[in-house]
Amino acid sequence: MSTSAEPRVSGLEVRSIDYVPLDERHGKLWHLGPLWFMSNAQIATLAVGLISITEGGNLIWSLLAIVAGTVIGTFFMAFHSAQGPQLGLPQMIQSRPQFGYVGALLVWLFAYVQYAGFNVFNTSLAGESLDATIHGGVKLWVIVVTVIAFVIALVGYDIIHKAERFLTYTFLVIFGVFTVGVLVTLHYPAGSFDLGAFKWTPFLAQFGVVAGYQISWAIYVSDYSRYLPPDVTVRKTFYWTYFGSALGGIWLMVLGTLLAAWAGDSFDTIPSINAAGDKVFDGFGAIVLLFAALGLISVTALNMYGGSLTLISAIDSFKRVRPTLGVRLLTIGVTAALSLIGALAATSNFLTNFNNFLLLVLYLFIPWTSVNLMDYYVVRRGHYAIAEIFKPNGIYGRWGWQGIISYLVGFVVMIPFFSVGTLFVGPAAKALDGADISLFVGLPVSALLYWWLTRSIDVEAETRIAEAEAAALETAAHEHREP
Repeated sequence: MSTSAEPRVSGLEVRSIDYVPLDERHGKLWHLGPLWFMSNAQIATLAVGLISITEGGNLIWSLLAIVAGTVIGTFFMAFHSAQGPQLGLPQMIQSRPQFGYVGALLVWLFAYVQYAGFNVFNTSLAGESLDATIHGGVKLWVIVVTVIAFVIALVGYDIIHKAERFLTYTFLVIFGVFTVGVLVTLHYPAGSFDLGAFKWTPFLAQFGVVAGYQISWAIYVSDYSRYLPPDVTVRKTFYWTYFGSALGGIWLMVLGTLLAAWAGDSFDTIPSINAAGDKVFDGFGAIVLLFAALGLISVTALNMYGGSLTLISAIDSFKRVRPTLGVRLLTIGVTAALSLIGALAATSNFLTNFNNFLLLVLYLFIPWTSVNLMDYYVVRRGHYAIAEIFKPNGIYGRWGWQGIISYLVGFVVMIPFFSVGTLFVGPAAKALDGADISLFVGLPVSALLYWWLTRSIDVEAETRIAEAEAAALETAAHEHREP
């Protein structure tokens, strides 16, 4: 029973970056499967599967690149998910033990840009989908979508989980029929399934974008598992997150590749989905787009929710924040407003910008995910003094030089391997005809460097501190204050 000084408002989540006490843990582990399935099973993900086809790759190798990128990228994000029940904390606040109380602002800034950036794309697509079916103007629907997503994000954790479960069941019916229609009614160019037509550049471009897209979820995952009890185990948390996200991602990205191969140069996301749906039966394309808009609303709410947590974390680095409903309302509102302004102002080519944005996300978060997972699973092996994470002068310090150095070095060594369309192609990528293998450089460099720099950390001493502060941590959480 809660003894908080500020009673919970019925239906609205009050907690934000604070620790979730053990007697408030709830939910079922399998709920992670539908949540991460549906988070990926929306048409912004479909657009991720277009890259290889638009850069000259054939269909079969595009499909293989999607599967390979998903298998590898999802591996990292699912391991982050397992941190939530064990620590009872949202994802990005967990960066403090590696980067420091203030130093974690480095990755929080990038994370917040990601949340806002994805919402620009999500709300734009949702607006186009609704305008194509109901009409009324894209900008009007962008506003409507943003407002609905804001309400969902404000209600919080439980309603997001429930909405994603409902949408998953509906998705299986509507997109199941749509997928069968795509496979049966559409025809593809000659050579689409020729394994001898392999090209490194479009294959690695598709692989990199897919892996980056999946890794980009790493900054979200503990946000939606932190209310689960710690006895759910790391292994099972990993499995439900991994298979939910991977299946949703592969399904939609494969659909994107199939539609792009079928439509060729005339491909345009919303009209092509509409046209392909109408080949099943007249008007079915509109049904697909209407449901797609609901999926985009739900993932927009996820971005607002995570953006709020990240913004609160950043503010807390300068002035300690007492977690309240008012703080959540303000930060969700700011996040919604920023993405709305971006969506209303967006005029550039969607696919080109989305491709470049995904690659930039990959580059920025490869060294972070590498450092964070190395710290959790190898260096500290899941043992953290959680109360110290909220102390400016606690044992984790204001600046975690081991994490910051490992991040920056990992990022720098990736630069020669960057290949971002027409924006930048590094010398190593040029030597590989534009192929991007930066993922395979940044991951091991950051991880191994961090491991080497943290050999002197006394994990046993930190564990003793955690045990001594455990009771006070639970008390502070019940009183809705930081320890």
